[in-house]
Amino acid sequence: MFRGASKVTLDAKGRLAMPTKHRPRIDDLCGGRLVVTVDRDYCLLVYPLQEWEDIERKLVRLPTLNRQARRLQRLMIGYASEVDLDGHGRLLLSKELREFAGLDRQAILIGQGNRFELWDEARWNERRDAWLSEEATDVDGLPAELETLSF
Repeated sequence: MFRGASKVTLDAKGRLAMPTKHRPRIDDLCGGRLVVTVDRDYCLLVYPLQEWEDIERKLVRLPTLNRQARRLQRLMIGYASEVDLDGHGRLLLSKELREFAGLDRQAILIGQGNRFELWDEARWNERRDAWLSEEATDVDGLPAELETLSF
């Protein structure tokens, strides 16, 4: 499981050093082989290879006559890039992926259980604050599926 938020920096070549605390788990799960793709929220999703392969199988089974399914396939599969952690624990992000997510230098890596989200730090802060503000003013409350959870 990947948890927590970590500030990270991209170098001039678009390399990102994976936080040290996550490297052993990544090595155990996938030998350092990851897949990076895009998300509709304009961040990047970083999956261990095996996790991604499960998702990709589900995506290709979606009905291609459904316009939304095709769009999702085009984005997620079309941008999916296999990357390997190098000897220094870094992964190289393509120019296309960096441009999609608006990544320049300062970023934040958010653990999401089976994957990471990689956000431009300023965009993350803006979106996080907006989500928190929406929750505070949301009169409808939580979806029924979440009402039974205890924290």
